[in-house]
Amino acid sequence: MNLKLVESIAGAVLYEGYLLYPYRPSTIKNRQRFNFGVVYPQSYGLANNEPWSMQTDCLMTGDMQMRIEARVRFLHLLSRDNSDGRVGWQEAVEREVITPEIGPGIGIQVPFEFPREVKSENGVARRQEKVNGLIEIAAEQVGERLSRLTVRIMNLTPFESAIPSGMQDCNDETRNEARAETMLRSFVSTHTILIIREGEFVSLLDPPDEWREAATACHNIGTYPVLVGEEGDRDCLLSSPIILYDYPQIAPESAGNLFDGTEIDEILTLRILTLTDEEKREMRECDEWARQILDRSEMLTAEQLLKMHGTLRGGEHE
Repeated sequence: MNLKLVESIAGAVLYEGYLLYPYRPSTIKNRQRFNFGVVYPQSYGLANNEPWSMQTDCLMTGDMQMRIEARVRFLHLLSRDNSDGRVGWQEAVEREVITPEIGPGIGIQVPFEFPREVKSENGVARRQEKVNGLIEIAAEQVGERLSRLTVRIMNLTPFESAIPSGMQDCNDETRNEARAETMLRSFVSTHTILIIREGEFVSLLDPPDEWREAATACHNIGTYPVLVGEEGDRDCLLSSPIILYDYPQIAPESAGNLFDGTEIDEILTLRILTLTDEEKREMRECDEWARQILDRSEMLTAEQLLKMHGTLRGGEHE
């Protein structure tokens, strides 16, 4: 398994939509972000018809020697409030929970918790609320040498107070505050990396005919599992809230993550370079990710920018 390649794809998924052009906290789309893969607290989800769990179903082949490990990853948001009156901001910390290995016919539950933390430094107060979750993982044999793996992620964080009744009748400020408090207790950009030993995963996008019915019976909720790694590898699978094909790749011309998969690196980079000095100042003061984008864009050479302009890949002309 090419773990470096897998991590690069998973990292892009993790931060997709985290911060959008023009990369400033004062812009509406960054103050009211659209987050992918949100798993809300159970109480909130049930009351508001929002997802409080995520489920991955996939197929794998092998004998009783198979061993499967799940790595659940998400962003744990924290609130940053500035004493100088500047716009507040939600930063993020990466979280990962690794389950023990299991084999066919085995099911386990893995509870996890990340604590509440409050810090104040240099006029900036950061608050991160506690989150609690549970991972259920089980492997069930469904045919000769064929098993179905199910991974379910649940957000069991206790949460009641910040959601007013009749929220649809609240003013925008109250609604935004309530949403911000909810997001602090949610799992954001939730996804799962599955690793198999002594066995192979089956593509759900293009399964062999003999297993097509079993593939159709897989029930994925809020996530889309695909094979990852080098073309032809079947020892790793990424289940993410973003629809991908098997073996997704990061373009080698890309200088780094821009957090917006719907745009082209060249266009975004050129837009960044045209920002005013005041806009760049706000971008630098946003957070470390925004600073990295700006610094990286300003250091690109003409040759690196030209490489982003267009590359023809694949296919042969006769």
